[in-house]
Amino acid sequence: MLPIQLTIEGLYSYQERQTIDFKNLTEAGLFGIFGSVGSGKSSILEAISFALYGETERLNMRDKRAYNMMNLKSNSSYIEFDFVNHENKLFRATRDFKRNSKKFEDVKPSSVTFYESKNEKWTPLDHSDAEKIIGLSYANFKRTIIIPQGQFKEFLELGAADRTNMMKEIFNLQRFDLQNNVSILSNKNRSELDQLQGELKGFEEITEEHINSHKEHLKEEQQKLNGIQKEHEQVSGKYQQLKNLKTDFESLQQKREDFEKISAEKIKIDELEKKTELYDIIFRLFSPLLDIKNRLSGEISDRQKELQTHTKAVEETEKSFTSIKEQIHALQPEFDVLNQSKITENDLGLILQIQKYSTEIKALEERTQKGSEKVQEIEEKQKLSQSKINTLTKETNALRTKKVEANVLINVGNWFVQNKSLNDLQQKQSHKLIELKGLIGKVLEELKPLTVDPLNFKEEFKRKTEVLELSRKESLQKLDHLKVQKELSHYASKLHEGESCPLCGSSEHPHIIEFHDVHTELNEIQEKIQSDENAISKLQKEHTEIEKILDRKKIFEDQLQAEEGVLEQVQKEAQVHRKNFIWIDFNADHENDFELKRQQSFTIEKEIEQINQQILKEREIFEKGQEILEKYKKALTDFKVEEAKKEEQINTNRSNLKTLDWNDYAGTSYQEIQQLHQKLTEKNLEVEKKYHILINQEKEAAPKLAEQKTIVSQLNIRITELEKERSSNEESLQLALLQQRITELTEVQNILKEEVPVQEIRNQIQVFRIQFETLKNGISELETKLKDFSFDQEQFHSVEEQFKILEITLKQANTAVVKTTSEIERLEKEFRKKETLLKTLAELQKRSDNLKVMTNLFKAAGFVQYVSSIYLRQLCDHANIRFHRMTRNQLSLQLNENNDFEIIDYLNEGRSRSVKTLSGGQAFQVSLSLALALAESVQASTKAEKNFFFIDEGFGTQDLESVNIVFETLMGLQKENRIVGIISHVEELKEKIPISLSIIKDEERGSLIEKV
Repeated sequence: MLPIQLTIEGLYSYQERQTIDFKNLTEAGLFGIFGSVGSGKSSILEAISFALYGETERLNMRDKRAYNMMNLKSNSSYIEFDFVNHENKLFRATRDFKRNSKKFEDVKPSSVTFYESKNEKWTPLDHSDAEKIIGLSYANFKRTIIIPQGQFKEFLELGAADRTNMMKEIFNLQRFDLQNNVSILSNKNRSELDQLQGELKGFEEITEEHINSHKEHLKEEQQKLNGIQKEHEQVSGKYQQLKNLKTDFESLQQKREDFEKISAEKIKIDELEKKTELYDIIFRLFSPLLDIKNRLSGEISDRQKELQTHTKAVEETEKSFTSIKEQIHALQPEFDVLNQSKITENDLGLILQIQKYSTEIKALEERTQKGSEKVQEIEEKQKLSQSKINTLTKETNALRTKKVEANVLINVGNWFVQNKSLNDLQQKQSHKLIELKGLIGKVLEELKPLTVDPLNFKEEFKRKTEVLELSRKESLQKLDHLKVQKELSHYASKLHEGESCPLCGSSEHPHIIEFHDVHTELNEIQEKIQSDENAISKLQKEHTEIEKILDRKKIFEDQLQAEEGVLEQVQKEAQVHRKNFIWIDFNADHENDFELKRQQSFTIEKEIEQINQQILKEREIFEKGQEILEKYKKALTDFKVEEAKKEEQINTNRSNLKTLDWNDYAGTSYQEIQQLHQKLTEKNLEVEKKYHILINQEKEAAPKLAEQKTIVSQLNIRITELEKERSSNEESLQLALLQQRITELTEVQNILKEEVPVQEIRNQIQVFRIQFETLKNGISELETKLKDFSFDQEQFHSVEEQFKILEITLKQANTAVVKTTSEIERLEKEFRKKETLLKTLAELQKRSDNLKVMTNLFKAAGFVQYVSSIYLRQLCDHANIRFHRMTRNQLSLQLNENNDFEIIDYLNEGRSRSVKTLSGGQAFQVSLSLALALAESVQASTKAEKNFFFIDEGFGTQDLESVNIVFETLMGLQKENRIVGIISHVEELKEKIPISLSIIKDEERGSLIEKV
């Protein structure tokens, strides 16, 4: 993961919105975040962790996390973190939560949204799981990327099970946990094996001996079938000959009987043929003529009926047409004066309008009078209301002159608040200085019993150590010499003349050396060595103790200097603040006078507010009255306009009168004139409507009468033509009767009544003729064919019985052969299937044995633990590269047989000891080495181009030389494409790191971020 940008607001000590652009920081490879204790350095890492995982190291859900994380001066918190994951994709995580405006302690849970940058646009994701994006859980994220305070040694001190789980997640070791896969395969194989064994139980009788037995039986059945087939062929030929002869004799007998029957019907067929031919001739000659005759008679009758109907209709239409003309002639005089009557009708309508408008004008005059009186009354009320408003306004103006300006009160009040804050801060800083001086005094008291010079104690301890080391070295040499003497004395005491020397092999010993007893000297020299080692160990402890005391003294002195600087700065700010008091109406030393005047101003302000409320109410009353007044005035204007319009209309109506005089009707009532107008209107409508109806009836009747007369004339012409056609048809019929020598037409009609089906009868006659000749010829042929043969019925029955018995026997033999053949084919097929199943069974049994071996191999995640131990040893080897350099090859890290970390101490003959025995500085060094090695392994596994690593502690435990070594180690990471961020308050590091952020905590504005 690589950070791009972080924005935080209202979080912990960050009150204002602050944005960190990591691009310039990460380009440098190594950067720092520095600030005093409590300035908000670690809050940056907590903001990143919370944005991604919703988790923080300091707080959990039970700690009212949302409330405690939010700045107490803020009502909302916001975190926005942009980062690139190992796939080089850009993501954004946002979280925000808000304070309940009605309940200060109630902070709503944070809402979270993750985005991915696609085509330079932020697209929301459907989840908020950072583990899917980064590939690490929160627990492993804070072990490999961002290591918070107090958690730096966590990985080092993890138990074997937790460390294995961590390695599984980071390096995807679960791919080596094949226990479930092997179990699934084993269960599947066992199921297939059981199923196959059950299936093989059905093949127990399928053997080669069983198949060969069926094949021998098939040979016997086949020989039997061949013998029956030969006998069947002989009898079948003889049976077929007799059967054919029997068929021919029976056919001859049947045909003779059929010929006798058909010969008796020949006379009837001949008579029917004559009758049919006569009917055909008569039908073809007379049927068309008779049809024409009937058609003409019917049509003449129909036309005559139509003629009678239309003649009657012409008479009725002529009568109606005459009546319409007479009515039009009678109504014509009234229609001629209709226009003049309509003018009179219009004049009466105008007179009615004049009377109506006159009545309405009187009503408008009365409403105008009442409205004028109401307007005058409202105007009087408005004058009183305006007067009251003016009086109240004067009172507020008088009060405002007595009140101090609000901005002045605010500014002076803020000055007194800030002044009090500065005074409190000075007192607080003074107490801090006293406490720090007391702490420094206590440290100096601790140094007095040690009787050392703080400036030169290192050289003194070095000198003493060298003296003791020299003494220890000399003692060790003496010890070695005495040990040699002791061994030689042991050998010399065992030498005997004639026996071989165990060292040189010689059997002669001319000068055997003699040694005195060195046992006492050995004990003394060993005690001397132990004494020197104890003295050296004691010196090292004293040296470490003095260093710790001096480090504490240096920290307290640095804090004292810093706090003195803060006090000096506060005093300067107080002086400047004092000079900024510019209000002549107030005294900087008399805050109570200011408070009294402020209370007086608040009282006046309340009085002004009450008067303003009264003014507001009066203005509302005045405005409502004004609206009513305007409404009444508008209504009066509308009345006058309406009255003028009606007067104008009356004059217009008088001028439009054409036949009547208004004066003649001035004394007549409106109802009487309305009745006259209504009667005249109804009469005019009736005359006009009746006249137009008669005219339309006349227009419709005239063409209808002409059309009917035309139809009558056409019908007379058509009847004459049909009569001529009927005379011609009668002549044709008489000529046809003469030609056929028939006297009466009734004879023809009688013949046609029979309706003989000519074609059908002809077909029957033809079929009869063919059948007659066929039987005659068939009899002749069979008589010729059977002339030399005779048929024996008993012989035929004997041969037929023999044939049927052979048919059954042949079918049974053939069935036996087919059945035996099918059974052999089935058995052979089943035998091949059995062989395949046995082969598969052998394979499954072999696979079962292999799976048992694999089950034992992967049982209880043993293989994963084995792989995890390999990764851990590689991790340990990588960490030792840096750890050796940091400890000057004095310490090394290793894994024991339980996969727990141990320290190899080369200063103590390479013996192992627990990592818990390390000092704070050494623990930091080994934890840093492990963390870097772990992060490198994660980077290699994710194949990221660059990776990020953040450290938030540890440097304060290192001496200057160790800090330099650690710093050189971190600088070397740049060449390895690693980016490291450091959070610290150690000044030596701040001077060495080229680019960093400085966190400053302002009392008013909270934590502020500055780029250095």
